[in-house]
Amino acid sequence: MTRTRQWLPRSRMGHINPFFPCLNLSGLLLGFLLAGCAVVGPDYMVPDPGAPKGWNTALPKGLTAAPPDARTLAGWWSTFNDPALTKLIERAVAGNLDLGLGRARVREARARRGIARADVFPTMNVSGAAARVHTSSETDLGTANDLYDAGFDAGWELDLFGGVRRSVEVAEASFEASQEGLHDVMVSLLAEVALNYVEVRSFQTRLSLAEANQRAQEQTYGMVATRSQTGMTSNLDLEQARYNLEETRSQIPLLHAGLEQAKNRLAVLVGQNPGSLKDELAERKAIPTPPPTVAVGVPADALRRRPDIRKAERELAAQTAVVGVATARLYPRFTLAGSIGLEALSLANLFERESGTFGLGPSFQWNLFDAGRIRQNIEVQNAIQEQALLRYEASVLKALAEVEDTLTGYAEEQTRQRSLTAASGAAQRAVEIAQDQYRSGLTDFQNVLNGQRALLSLQDQLAQSQGAVASDLISLYKALGGGWTSLEPGIPGKNFPEP
Repeated sequence: MTRTRQWLPRSRMGHINPFFPCLNLSGLLLGFLLAGCAVVGPDYMVPDPGAPKGWNTALPKGLTAAPPDARTLAGWWSTFNDPALTKLIERAVAGNLDLGLGRARVREARARRGIARADVFPTMNVSGAAARVHTSSETDLGTANDLYDAGFDAGWELDLFGGVRRSVEVAEASFEASQEGLHDVMVSLLAEVALNYVEVRSFQTRLSLAEANQRAQEQTYGMVATRSQTGMTSNLDLEQARYNLEETRSQIPLLHAGLEQAKNRLAVLVGQNPGSLKDELAERKAIPTPPPTVAVGVPADALRRRPDIRKAERELAAQTAVVGVATARLYPRFTLAGSIGLEALSLANLFERESGTFGLGPSFQWNLFDAGRIRQNIEVQNAIQEQALLRYEASVLKALAEVEDTLTGYAEEQTRQRSLTAASGAAQRAVEIAQDQYRSGLTDFQNVLNGQRALLSLQDQLAQSQGAVASDLISLYKALGGGWTSLEPGIPGKNFPEP
Protein backbone atom coordinates (compact mmCIF):
# COMPACT_ATOMS: atom_id res chain seq x y z
CA MET A 1 0.00 0.00 0.00
CA THR A 2 1.33 3.47 -0.85
CA ARG A 3 1.24 5.85 2.06
CA THR A 4 0.28 9.46 1.46
CA ARG A 5 2.87 12.12 2.01
CA GLN A 6 3.13 13.68 5.47
CA TRP A 7 1.29 16.95 5.29
CA LEU A 8 2.89 19.86 7.12
CA PRO A 9 0.78 22.71 8.46
CA ARG A 10 2.69 25.44 6.66
CA SER A 11 1.15 28.27 4.72
CA ARG A 12 2.14 28.91 1.16
CA MET A 13 3.11 32.40 2.43
CA GLY A 14 5.42 31.09 5.14
CA HIS A 15 5.26 31.98 8.83
CA ILE A 16 4.93 35.59 9.95
CA ASN A 17 7.03 36.91 12.81
CA PRO A 18 4.58 38.25 15.40
CA PHE A 19 7.19 40.66 16.75
CA PHE A 20 7.62 43.46 14.26
CA PRO A 21 8.43 46.72 16.11
CA CYS A 22 10.56 47.88 13.21
CA LEU A 23 7.94 47.20 10.56
CA ASN A 24 5.51 49.77 9.29
CA LEU A 25 1.92 48.59 10.01
CA SER A 26 0.47 49.99 6.82
CA GLY A 27 3.19 48.31 4.78
CA LEU A 28 2.47 45.02 6.51
CA LEU A 29 -1.25 45.27 5.81
CA LEU A 30 -0.51 46.15 2.18
CA GLY A 31 1.70 43.08 1.95
CA PHE A 32 -1.11 40.88 3.18
CA LEU A 33 -3.53 42.29 0.65
CA LEU A 34 -1.05 41.93 -2.20
CA ALA A 35 -0.55 38.29 -1.27
CA GLY A 36 -4.03 37.61 -2.56
CA CYS A 37 -6.48 35.12 -1.12
CA ALA A 38 -3.95 32.48 -0.05
CA VAL A 39 -5.25 29.30 1.57
CA VAL A 40 -2.94 28.12 4.32
CA GLY A 41 -2.58 24.57 5.51
CA PRO A 42 -2.04 21.33 3.60
CA ASP A 43 -3.83 20.64 0.34
CA TYR A 44 -5.58 17.28 0.43
CA MET A 45 -4.33 14.47 -1.77
CA VAL A 46 -6.43 11.33 -2.25
CA PRO A 47 -4.36 8.42 -0.85
CA ASP A 48 -3.51 5.50 -3.08
CA PRO A 49 -5.11 2.38 -1.53
CA GLY A 50 -2.49 0.18 -3.21
CA ALA A 51 -4.96 -2.48 -4.32
CA PRO A 52 -3.44 -5.73 -5.62
CA LYS A 53 -4.09 -6.66 -9.23
CA GLY A 54 -6.00 -9.82 -8.40
CA TRP A 55 -7.39 -11.92 -5.60
CA ASN A 56 -5.09 -14.24 -3.69
CA THR A 57 -7.81 -16.90 -3.52
CA ALA A 58 -8.30 -18.97 -6.66
CA LEU A 59 -11.81 -18.35 -7.92
CA PRO A 60 -13.86 -21.57 -7.87
CA LYS A 61 -16.34 -22.65 -10.48
CA GLY A 62 -19.18 -20.16 -10.63
CA LEU A 63 -17.05 -17.11 -9.71
CA THR A 64 -15.33 -14.97 -12.34
CA ALA A 65 -12.99 -11.96 -12.22
CA ALA A 66 -15.14 -10.15 -14.78
CA PRO A 67 -16.37 -6.69 -13.70
CA PRO A 68 -19.68 -7.08 -11.83
CA ASP A 69 -22.75 -5.87 -13.63
CA ALA A 70 -23.80 -2.64 -11.93
CA ARG A 71 -27.50 -3.50 -11.89
CA THR A 72 -26.92 -7.01 -10.61
CA LEU A 73 -24.64 -5.91 -7.79
CA ALA A 74 -26.91 -3.02 -6.86
CA GLY A 75 -29.85 -5.40 -6.36
CA TRP A 76 -27.95 -8.61 -5.58
CA TRP A 77 -30.82 -10.10 -3.55
CA SER A 78 -32.85 -10.47 -6.76
CA THR A 79 -30.34 -13.07 -8.01
CA PHE A 80 -31.88 -15.55 -5.56
CA ASN A 81 -35.26 -15.24 -7.32
CA ASP A 82 -37.11 -15.21 -3.99
CA PRO A 83 -40.03 -12.73 -3.86
CA ALA A 84 -40.34 -13.06 -0.09
CA LEU A 85 -36.70 -12.00 0.36
CA THR A 86 -37.12 -9.05 -1.99
CA LYS A 87 -40.19 -7.90 -0.08
CA LEU A 88 -38.35 -8.06 3.24
CA ILE A 89 -35.44 -6.07 1.80
CA GLU A 90 -37.80 -3.31 0.68
CA ARG A 91 -39.52 -3.21 4.07
CA ALA A 92 -36.17 -2.99 5.86
CA VAL A 93 -35.12 -0.02 3.74
CA ALA A 94 -38.35 1.75 4.66
CA GLY A 95 -38.64 0.80 8.33
CA ASN A 96 -35.26 -0.05 9.88
CA LEU A 97 -34.45 2.23 12.82
CA ASP A 98 -30.68 2.25 12.34
CA LEU A 99 -31.21 3.35 8.75
CA GLY A 100 -33.53 6.09 9.96
CA LEU A 101 -30.85 7.22 12.40
CA GLY A 102 -28.33 7.33 9.55
CA ARG A 103 -30.67 9.48 7.47
CA ALA A 104 -31.07 11.90 10.38
CA ARG A 105 -27.28 12.18 10.65
CA VAL A 106 -27.05 13.02 6.96
CA ARG A 107 -29.64 15.79 7.41
CA GLU A 108 -27.64 17.14 10.35
CA ALA A 109 -24.41 17.15 8.34
CA ARG A 110 -26.16 18.84 5.40
CA ALA A 111 -27.39 21.63 7.69
CA ARG A 112 -23.91 22.06 9.22
CA ARG A 113 -22.49 22.37 5.72
CA GLY A 114 -25.00 25.15 5.05
CA ILE A 115 -23.88 26.96 8.22
CA ALA A 116 -20.24 26.75 7.16
CA ARG A 117 -21.02 28.04 3.67
CA ALA A 118 -22.92 30.99 5.14
CA ASP A 119 -19.70 32.24 6.80
CA VAL A 120 -18.29 33.04 3.34
CA PHE A 121 -20.87 35.80 2.82
CA PRO A 122 -21.37 39.14 4.60
CA THR A 123 -23.77 39.49 7.50
CA MET A 124 -26.40 42.23 7.43
CA ASN A 125 -28.60 43.54 10.23
CA VAL A 126 -31.37 46.07 10.60
CA SER A 127 -32.04 47.66 14.01
CA GLY A 128 -34.24 50.29 15.57
CA ALA A 129 -34.87 51.62 19.06
CA ALA A 130 -36.84 54.20 20.97
CA ALA A 131 -35.92 55.19 24.53
CA ARG A 132 -36.65 57.77 27.22
CA VAL A 133 -33.32 58.84 28.72
CA HIS A 134 -32.94 60.73 32.03
CA THR A 135 -29.50 62.03 32.98
CA SER A 136 -28.20 62.40 36.53
CA SER A 137 -28.47 65.83 38.14
CA GLU A 138 -25.11 65.17 39.80
CA THR A 139 -23.20 64.76 36.55
CA ASP A 140 -25.44 66.53 34.03
CA LEU A 141 -28.42 68.81 33.88
CA GLY A 142 -30.80 66.17 35.15
CA THR A 143 -32.94 66.38 32.05
CA ALA A 144 -35.08 63.78 30.34
CA ASN A 145 -35.07 63.29 26.58
CA ASP A 146 -36.49 60.94 24.00
CA LEU A 147 -34.01 59.14 21.72
CA TYR A 148 -34.90 57.45 18.46
CA ASP A 149 -32.57 55.60 16.14
CA ALA A 150 -32.76 53.21 13.19
CA GLY A 151 -29.93 51.70 11.22
CA PHE A 152 -28.51 49.14 8.88
CA ASP A 153 -25.12 47.55 9.40
CA ALA A 154 -23.08 44.90 7.62
CA GLY A 155 -19.88 43.01 8.32
CA TRP A 156 -17.66 40.77 6.22
CA GLU A 157 -14.60 38.81 7.24
CA LEU A 158 -12.02 39.04 4.46
CA ASP A 159 -10.88 35.42 4.23
CA LEU A 160 -7.34 36.31 3.13
CA PHE A 161 -5.74 33.16 4.54
CA GLY A 162 -8.48 30.66 3.79
CA GLY A 163 -9.63 29.80 7.30
CA VAL A 164 -13.28 30.13 6.34
CA ARG A 165 -12.77 28.24 3.09
CA ARG A 166 -11.04 25.43 4.95
CA SER A 167 -14.03 25.31 7.31
CA VAL A 168 -16.29 24.89 4.30
CA GLU A 169 -14.05 22.03 3.12
CA VAL A 170 -14.41 20.41 6.54
CA ALA A 171 -18.19 20.66 6.43
CA GLU A 172 -18.38 19.42 2.84
CA ALA A 173 -16.20 16.37 3.49
CA SER A 174 -18.02 15.64 6.75
CA PHE A 175 -21.35 15.72 4.92
CA GLU A 176 -20.06 13.29 2.33
CA ALA A 177 -18.68 11.07 5.08
CA SER A 178 -22.13 10.98 6.69
CA GLN A 179 -23.62 9.93 3.36
CA GLU A 180 -21.13 7.10 3.08
CA GLY A 181 -21.90 6.16 6.68
CA LEU A 182 -25.55 5.81 5.69
CA HIS A 183 -24.55 3.68 2.71
CA ASP A 184 -22.43 1.49 4.99
CA VAL A 185 -25.38 0.96 7.32
CA MET A 186 -27.51 0.06 4.31
CA VAL A 187 -25.00 -2.50 3.01
CA SER A 188 -24.82 -4.17 6.42
CA LEU A 189 -28.58 -4.03 6.93
CA LEU A 190 -29.48 -5.65 3.62
CA ALA A 191 -26.94 -8.39 4.20
CA GLU A 192 -28.30 -9.03 7.72
CA VAL A 193 -31.86 -9.24 6.43
CA ALA A 194 -30.84 -11.77 3.79
CA LEU A 195 -28.69 -13.78 6.22
CA ASN A 196 -31.50 -14.05 8.74
CA TYR A 197 -33.96 -14.95 5.99
CA VAL A 198 -31.65 -17.77 4.87
CA GLU A 199 -31.42 -18.86 8.49
CA VAL A 200 -35.22 -19.01 8.71
CA ARG A 201 -35.41 -21.18 5.61
CA SER A 202 -32.52 -23.34 6.86
CA PHE A 203 -34.27 -24.01 10.16
CA GLN A 204 -37.48 -24.83 8.30
CA THR A 205 -35.65 -27.28 6.06
CA ARG A 206 -33.86 -28.90 8.98
CA LEU A 207 -37.13 -29.10 10.89
CA SER A 208 -38.86 -30.83 7.99
CA LEU A 209 -36.00 -33.32 7.70
CA ALA A 210 -36.05 -34.05 11.43
CA GLU A 211 -39.81 -34.58 11.40
CA ALA A 212 -39.54 -36.87 8.36
CA ASN A 213 -36.84 -38.92 10.09
CA GLN A 214 -38.96 -39.01 13.23
CA ARG A 215 -41.88 -40.49 11.27
CA ALA A 216 -39.58 -43.06 9.66
CA GLN A 217 -38.15 -43.99 13.04
CA GLU A 218 -41.65 -44.29 14.50
CA GLN A 219 -42.45 -46.80 11.78
CA THR A 220 -39.24 -48.66 12.54
CA TYR A 221 -40.05 -48.66 16.26
CA GLY A 222 -43.53 -50.08 15.50
CA MET A 223 -42.02 -52.82 13.33
CA VAL A 224 -39.49 -53.76 16.05
CA ALA A 225 -42.23 -53.73 18.71
CA THR A 226 -44.33 -56.15 16.65
CA ARG A 227 -41.35 -58.46 16.12
CA SER A 228 -40.53 -58.28 19.83
CA GLN A 229 -44.07 -59.31 20.82
CA THR A 230 -43.84 -62.37 18.58
CA GLY A 231 -40.40 -63.27 19.91
CA MET A 232 -38.67 -62.61 16.59
CA THR A 233 -36.30 -60.07 18.14
CA SER A 234 -34.94 -59.16 21.55
CA ASN A 235 -35.93 -56.31 23.86
CA LEU A 236 -32.48 -54.85 23.18
CA ASP A 237 -33.52 -54.01 19.63
CA LEU A 238 -36.75 -52.48 20.95
CA GLU A 239 -34.95 -50.20 23.43
CA GLN A 240 -32.39 -49.20 20.83
CA ALA A 241 -35.17 -48.25 18.43
CA ARG A 242 -36.83 -46.26 21.17
CA TYR A 243 -33.80 -44.21 22.24
CA ASN A 244 -33.02 -43.53 18.59
CA LEU A 245 -36.56 -42.19 18.14
CA GLU A 246 -36.48 -40.11 21.32
CA GLU A 247 -33.10 -38.63 20.42
CA THR A 248 -34.54 -37.39 17.14
CA ARG A 249 -37.61 -35.99 18.94
CA SER A 250 -35.32 -34.09 21.34
CA GLN A 251 -33.77 -32.14 18.46
CA ILE A 252 -37.08 -30.80 17.16
CA PRO A 253 -37.75 -28.33 20.03
CA LEU A 254 -34.29 -26.82 19.55
CA LEU A 255 -34.99 -26.32 15.86
CA HIS A 256 -38.36 -24.73 16.66
CA ALA A 257 -36.67 -22.32 19.09
CA GLY A 258 -33.96 -21.40 16.57
CA LEU A 259 -36.60 -20.79 13.90
CA GLU A 260 -38.62 -18.43 16.09
CA GLN A 261 -35.51 -16.54 17.17
CA ALA A 262 -34.48 -16.04 13.55
CA LYS A 263 -37.97 -14.73 12.73
CA ASN A 264 -37.78 -12.31 15.65
CA ARG A 265 -34.40 -10.97 14.53
CA LEU A 266 -35.78 -10.52 11.04
CA ALA A 267 -38.81 -8.62 12.38
CA VAL A 268 -36.57 -6.19 14.27
CA LEU A 269 -34.45 -5.62 11.17
CA VAL A 270 -37.51 -4.54 9.18
CA GLY A 271 -38.59 -2.24 12.01
CA GLN A 272 -41.44 -4.35 13.44
CA ASN A 273 -42.19 -5.97 16.76
CA PRO A 274 -40.77 -9.45 17.43
CA GLY A 275 -43.27 -12.08 16.41
CA SER A 276 -44.92 -9.94 13.74
CA LEU A 277 -43.52 -12.13 10.92
CA LYS A 278 -44.61 -15.42 12.47
CA ASP A 279 -47.65 -15.92 10.25
CA GLU A 280 -46.04 -14.37 7.17
CA LEU A 281 -43.15 -16.86 7.30
CA ALA A 282 -45.19 -19.80 8.58
CA GLU A 283 -45.14 -21.61 5.25
CA ARG A 284 -41.98 -23.64 4.90
CA LYS A 285 -40.00 -22.92 1.77
CA ALA A 286 -36.69 -24.06 0.35
CA ILE A 287 -33.36 -22.40 1.09
CA PRO A 288 -32.62 -19.73 -1.57
CA THR A 289 -30.43 -21.06 -4.35
CA PRO A 290 -27.42 -18.97 -5.46
CA PRO A 291 -27.09 -18.07 -9.14
CA PRO A 292 -24.82 -20.31 -11.23
CA THR A 293 -22.33 -17.52 -12.02
CA VAL A 294 -21.19 -14.53 -9.96
CA ALA A 295 -18.79 -11.84 -11.24
CA VAL A 296 -16.59 -10.50 -8.43
CA GLY A 297 -14.25 -8.20 -10.38
CA VAL A 298 -10.81 -7.27 -9.07
CA PRO A 299 -9.76 -5.76 -5.70
CA ALA A 300 -9.75 -2.20 -7.04
CA ASP A 301 -13.45 -2.54 -7.92
CA ALA A 302 -14.36 -3.48 -4.36
CA LEU A 303 -12.25 -0.71 -2.82
CA ARG A 304 -13.94 1.93 -5.00
CA ARG A 305 -17.38 0.62 -4.15
CA ARG A 306 -17.23 -0.12 -0.43
CA PRO A 307 -18.86 2.71 1.55
CA ASP A 308 -16.77 2.08 4.68
CA ILE A 309 -13.60 2.89 2.72
CA ARG A 310 -15.27 5.86 1.04
CA LYS A 311 -16.32 7.11 4.47
CA ALA A 312 -12.78 6.75 5.87
CA GLU A 313 -11.41 8.65 2.86
CA ARG A 314 -13.86 11.51 3.36
CA GLU A 315 -13.05 11.66 7.08
CA LEU A 316 -9.37 11.94 6.17
CA ALA A 317 -10.19 14.78 3.77
CA ALA A 318 -12.19 16.57 6.48
CA GLN A 319 -9.40 16.27 9.03
CA THR A 320 -6.85 17.57 6.50
CA ALA A 321 -8.98 20.69 6.11
CA VAL A 322 -9.17 21.00 9.91
CA VAL A 323 -5.38 21.36 9.91
CA GLY A 324 -5.83 24.31 7.55
CA VAL A 325 -8.41 25.88 9.86
CA ALA A 326 -5.99 25.57 12.78
CA THR A 327 -3.11 26.98 10.71
CA ALA A 328 -5.15 30.04 9.71
CA ARG A 329 -5.25 31.11 13.36
CA LEU A 330 -1.55 31.99 13.09
CA TYR A 331 -2.47 34.94 10.88
CA PRO A 332 -4.53 38.08 11.44
CA ARG A 333 -8.24 38.23 10.76
CA PHE A 334 -9.45 41.18 8.70
CA THR A 335 -13.03 42.40 8.84
CA LEU A 336 -14.75 45.08 6.80
CA ALA A 337 -17.69 46.69 8.63
CA GLY A 338 -20.06 49.48 7.78
CA SER A 339 -23.30 51.03 8.98
CA ILE A 340 -25.77 53.72 8.02
CA GLY A 341 -28.56 54.97 10.21
CA LEU A 342 -30.77 57.71 11.59
CA GLU A 343 -30.71 59.25 15.06
CA ALA A 344 -32.91 61.98 16.51
CA LEU A 345 -34.37 63.25 19.77
CA SER A 346 -37.89 63.21 18.34
CA LEU A 347 -39.70 60.82 16.10
CA ALA A 348 -40.71 63.68 13.79
CA ASN A 349 -37.06 64.58 13.11
CA LEU A 350 -35.85 60.99 12.68
CA PHE A 351 -36.12 61.04 8.91
CA GLU A 352 -34.64 64.52 8.46
CA ARG A 353 -31.42 64.87 6.49
CA GLU A 354 -29.48 66.10 9.50
CA SER A 355 -30.36 62.88 11.42
CA GLY A 356 -28.22 60.64 9.22
CA THR A 357 -25.23 58.73 10.59
CA PHE A 358 -22.77 56.38 8.95
CA GLY A 359 -19.59 54.49 9.63
CA LEU A 360 -17.25 52.47 7.41
CA GLY A 361 -13.86 50.93 7.94
CA PRO A 362 -11.73 47.83 8.19
CA SER A 363 -10.48 46.19 11.34
CA PHE A 364 -8.11 43.37 12.12
CA GLN A 365 -7.33 41.10 15.02
CA TRP A 366 -4.05 39.28 15.53
CA ASN A 367 -3.05 37.12 18.43
CA LEU A 368 0.56 38.15 19.03
CA PHE A 369 1.26 35.90 22.01
CA ASP A 370 -0.55 32.81 23.28
CA ALA A 371 2.31 30.78 24.78
CA GLY A 372 2.29 28.39 21.80
CA ARG A 373 -1.35 27.32 22.03
CA ILE A 374 -2.07 27.78 18.32
CA ARG A 375 1.00 25.86 17.20
CA GLN A 376 0.30 23.08 19.67
CA ASN A 377 -3.26 22.87 18.36
CA ILE A 378 -1.85 22.54 14.84
CA GLU A 379 0.29 19.65 16.08
CA VAL A 380 -2.81 18.08 17.66
CA GLN A 381 -4.73 18.31 14.39
CA ASN A 382 -1.77 16.85 12.49
CA ALA A 383 -1.73 13.88 14.85
CA ILE A 384 -5.49 13.40 14.41
CA GLN A 385 -4.95 13.58 10.65
CA GLU A 386 -2.36 10.81 10.88
CA GLN A 387 -4.87 8.72 12.85
CA ALA A 388 -7.45 9.27 10.12
CA LEU A 389 -4.93 8.11 7.52
CA LEU A 390 -4.18 4.97 9.52
CA ARG A 391 -7.91 4.26 9.90
CA TYR A 392 -8.28 4.59 6.14
CA GLU A 393 -5.42 2.18 5.51
CA ALA A 394 -6.85 -0.24 8.09
CA SER A 395 -10.25 -0.13 6.39
CA VAL A 396 -8.60 -1.03 3.07
CA LEU A 397 -6.82 -4.03 4.59
CA LYS A 398 -10.00 -5.11 6.37
CA ALA A 399 -11.97 -4.92 3.13
CA LEU A 400 -9.46 -6.99 1.21
CA ALA A 401 -9.37 -9.59 3.99
CA GLU A 402 -13.18 -9.80 4.10
CA VAL A 403 -13.43 -10.46 0.37
CA GLU A 404 -10.63 -13.04 0.47
CA ASP A 405 -12.28 -14.80 3.43
CA THR A 406 -15.69 -14.91 1.79
CA LEU A 407 -14.22 -16.16 -1.48
CA THR A 408 -12.49 -18.97 0.39
CA GLY A 409 -15.58 -19.78 2.45
CA TYR A 410 -17.85 -19.82 -0.58
CA ALA A 411 -15.50 -22.07 -2.55
CA GLU A 412 -14.86 -24.54 0.25
CA GLU A 413 -18.50 -24.74 1.30
CA GLN A 414 -19.53 -25.60 -2.23
CA THR A 415 -17.04 -28.48 -2.20
CA ARG A 416 -18.38 -29.62 1.16
CA GLN A 417 -21.96 -29.43 -0.10
CA ARG A 418 -21.18 -31.69 -3.03
CA SER A 419 -19.68 -34.30 -0.70
CA LEU A 420 -22.60 -34.08 1.70
CA THR A 421 -25.06 -34.49 -1.16
CA ALA A 422 -23.34 -37.68 -2.24
CA ALA A 423 -23.06 -38.92 1.35
CA SER A 424 -26.72 -38.20 2.09
CA GLY A 425 -27.83 -40.15 -0.97
CA ALA A 426 -25.64 -43.08 0.00
CA ALA A 427 -26.97 -43.02 3.57
CA GLN A 428 -30.57 -43.08 2.29
CA ARG A 429 -29.85 -46.15 0.20
CA ALA A 430 -27.96 -47.81 3.06
CA VAL A 431 -30.96 -47.36 5.41
CA GLU A 432 -33.33 -48.90 2.87
CA ILE A 433 -31.01 -51.89 2.35
CA ALA A 434 -30.49 -52.38 6.08
CA GLN A 435 -34.24 -52.30 6.75
CA ASP A 436 -34.93 -54.84 3.99
CA GLN A 437 -32.21 -57.16 5.29
CA TYR A 438 -33.43 -56.76 8.87
CA ARG A 439 -36.96 -57.74 7.88
CA SER A 440 -35.53 -60.78 6.10
CA GLY A 441 -33.38 -61.69 9.10
CA LEU A 442 -30.12 -61.21 7.16
CA THR A 443 -28.67 -58.53 9.48
CA ASP A 444 -29.06 -57.30 13.03
CA PHE A 445 -30.83 -54.14 14.10
CA GLN A 446 -27.58 -52.30 14.81
CA ASN A 447 -27.07 -51.71 11.09
CA VAL A 448 -30.55 -50.17 10.82
CA LEU A 449 -29.87 -48.05 13.88
CA ASN A 450 -26.51 -46.78 12.60
CA GLY A 451 -27.95 -46.10 9.17
CA GLN A 452 -30.84 -43.98 10.50
CA ARG A 453 -28.53 -41.98 12.73
CA ALA A 454 -26.11 -41.33 9.89
CA LEU A 455 -28.95 -40.38 7.54
CA LEU A 456 -30.40 -37.77 9.90
CA SER A 457 -26.98 -36.34 10.65
CA LEU A 458 -25.96 -36.09 7.00
CA GLN A 459 -29.27 -34.63 5.89
CA ASP A 460 -29.07 -32.03 8.64
CA GLN A 461 -25.48 -31.18 7.70
CA LEU A 462 -26.47 -30.91 4.05
CA ALA A 463 -29.28 -28.46 4.89
CA GLN A 464 -26.87 -26.40 6.96
CA SER A 465 -24.33 -26.48 4.13
CA GLN A 466 -26.95 -25.29 1.62
CA GLY A 467 -27.74 -22.42 3.95
CA ALA A 468 -24.02 -21.72 4.41
CA VAL A 469 -23.44 -21.51 0.65
CA ALA A 470 -26.26 -18.97 0.32
CA SER A 471 -24.98 -17.08 3.38
CA ASP A 472 -21.41 -17.04 2.08
CA LEU A 473 -22.61 -15.56 -1.19
CA ILE A 474 -24.56 -12.89 0.70
CA SER A 475 -21.42 -12.11 2.72
CA LEU A 476 -19.48 -11.91 -0.54
CA TYR A 477 -21.95 -9.40 -1.97
CA LYS A 478 -21.61 -7.41 1.25
CA ALA A 479 -17.80 -7.55 1.13
CA LEU A 480 -17.90 -6.29 -2.46
CA GLY A 481 -19.96 -3.28 -1.32
CA GLY A 482 -23.13 -4.24 -3.16
CA GLY A 483 -26.60 -2.99 -2.40
CA TRP A 484 -26.56 0.72 -1.64
CA THR A 485 -26.19 2.15 -5.16
CA SER A 486 -29.65 1.16 -6.35
CA LEU A 487 -31.31 2.61 -3.25
CA GLU A 488 -29.38 5.88 -3.15
CA PRO A 489 -28.81 6.69 -6.85
CA GLY A 490 -26.57 9.49 -8.02
CA ILE A 491 -24.57 9.96 -4.80
CA PRO A 492 -21.06 8.70 -5.57
CA GLY A 493 -18.13 9.58 -3.34
CA LYS A 494 -16.47 12.84 -4.26
CA ASN A 495 -13.18 11.27 -5.33
CA PHE A 496 -14.52 7.97 -6.60
CA PRO A 497 -16.24 7.13 -9.88
CA GLU A 498 -19.72 5.74 -9.70
CA PRO A 499 -19.45 1.92 -9.36
